[in-house]
Amino acid sequence: MSAKTATQFVCSECGYAAPRWLGKCPSCGAFNTMQEEITSAPAANAGKPKNAASRSAFALPGGKAKPLSEVNYEEFQRVSSGISELDAVLGGGIVRGSLVLLGGDPGIGKSTLLTQAAAFLAKDHRVLYVSAEESCSQVKMRCDRLGLSSGSMLLLNETNLEAIEENLDGVEYAVIDSVQAIYTDALSSAAGSVGQVRECAASLMRIAKNRGITFFIIGHVTKEGSLAGPKVLEHIMDTVLYFEGEQEENYKLLRAVKNRFGSAQEVGVFEMTERGLKSVVSPSDLFLSDTRGVAAGSVVTPAVGGNRCMSVELQTLISRTAYGLPRRMSLGIDYNKLVVLIAVLEKRCGVPFYTSDVYINAMGGIRLAEPSVDLAVCAALASAAADVPVDKYTAVFGEVGLTGEVRAVSFAEKRVNECIKTGFKRVILPAKCMNACRKYEKQIELIPVSYVNQMIKAAGLRANRTEPISHGAMPSDAVNKR
Repeated sequence: MSAKTATQFVCSECGYAAPRWLGKCPSCGAFNTMQEEITSAPAANAGKPKNAASRSAFALPGGKAKPLSEVNYEEFQRVSSGISELDAVLGGGIVRGSLVLLGGDPGIGKSTLLTQAAAFLAKDHRVLYVSAEESCSQVKMRCDRLGLSSGSMLLLNETNLEAIEENLDGVEYAVIDSVQAIYTDALSSAAGSVGQVRECAASLMRIAKNRGITFFIIGHVTKEGSLAGPKVLEHIMDTVLYFEGEQEENYKLLRAVKNRFGSAQEVGVFEMTERGLKSVVSPSDLFLSDTRGVAAGSVVTPAVGGNRCMSVELQTLISRTAYGLPRRMSLGIDYNKLVVLIAVLEKRCGVPFYTSDVYINAMGGIRLAEPSVDLAVCAALASAAADVPVDKYTAVFGEVGLTGEVRAVSFAEKRVNECIKTGFKRVILPAKCMNACRKYEKQIELIPVSYVNQMIKAAGLRANRTEPISHGAMPSDAVNKR
C-alpha cells in the first residue's frame, strides 16, 4: 500500500474509528467488527492535510458570522408527493433541497412507495430515479405493474456517485435506490462499507444544499432492524423514515423518527394492493376490532402522534401462571411501563397479579409511548382481572402516577374530538383536563377521574376494594371471591 494512503479501522456497528485493528470495539462492545477503511485517496489527496478529503465532503457554502436578528427568514416551500399519508409523515409535503432517508425490511415496499411518488412528481418536475440494484427494465416493469403512466421520469442504472452527479443537471428530485449500493472514487473500499456509506451520504448532502435538489434515499436495515451503516448517515439526513409491517400483512406503517421540517412522531398507514401502496384514509378503523366490548380486557384510547389523533384498542390477557415467576409480555407498550402500572394496581387498588401471567397488545402493530395511555392500560388490566368487559363505546386516556393519581395530559381537546368523530359515547379523562374539554359536554359524556379507583368504578369494573390499601398483599377472603 502506498505511503501516502492513510487508513483507519472503523466499527461496522457504531462507526467508532481506531488507528489499529482491535478484536473488540471499545465503543459498542461488538466483536470482530473493526474494518479497515481508506481515509484519503493516494493521488487525488496528495499534499492535503490529514482527513482533508473526509472534511471536504461535509463542507457547505459558508460566510461571515452575523447576528440572529439579521438572518433572513426562509420560507420552506412544500410540494405534494401525490400520496397523502407520505405528505402527512413528512410534515405537510416535500421540502425542496431536503434529504429523506427511507429504511425498512427487504420487500416491505420501499421502492414501490418512492416509485409512486417519483412518477407523480415527474408530471410537473424533472425527476431522476437512480436504480443501483435493479436494471432500468425492472423499474419499468414495476411501473407498468403499478399502472404508473409518467413516461417523463428519467431512469439511470449506475453505482458510481461521480457518474450519478453528472446526470443531475436540471434535476429537481432524485431517488437513490440504495445508498449502500453506490460508491465514490475517492475511496478504494467496497460499496456498502462504513467509509463509502459515510462519504456518499455526505456528498449527496452537499449536492442537495448547493443545487437545491431533493433526494429520496433508500437505506438497508440490519437484522436488528436499525439502518445499516454508521450513525452519521442518519445525522446528515433532514428526515429519517422507517417502513414497518409484516410481509404477509397488507397494512404497513410509515414512521418518522427524525424530521427537521415537522413532527418526528407522525405515523402513516398504507395498504398494499395490486396497484401499489394506497393511503388508509381512516386509520382508526385499522386499530379497532369489531368484537370490542364483548370480551374482557379490551379498552380504546385516543393516541396522538404528531398532528394526528387515532383511536387505538388495547387488548389484555391474564392467565394463571404455570411457573414460579409470573410472565409479563407487551407488544406496542413499553415493558417497564406495564410493570409499573401492574404494581400501581396491586398496591393502590388491590387488584392482584402476583399469580398471573399478563399479556398486552396494541392493535394494528402501532407503538404507544406517550403517558396518556397509562389509564387505558390500567383499565384493560382491571377489566381482564375482574373478567368484566368495558363498554365498546367508552374511551379512556390519562397519565397515572405511582400514588394512583390520574394526571393531566396534553391535547385533551383533540383526543375528545377524535372520540366524538369515531362514534364513542363516553370518555373517562383526567379531572384536570375537564375545563379544557367542557365545551364537548353536549356531544359526548365526559367522566372526570382523579384516581385509578375512580376510573375502575366509572367503567363498571368490579374492584376488590374501594380505597387504596397500605400493602401489596390481598386479603384471603378477597382472593377467594375472585
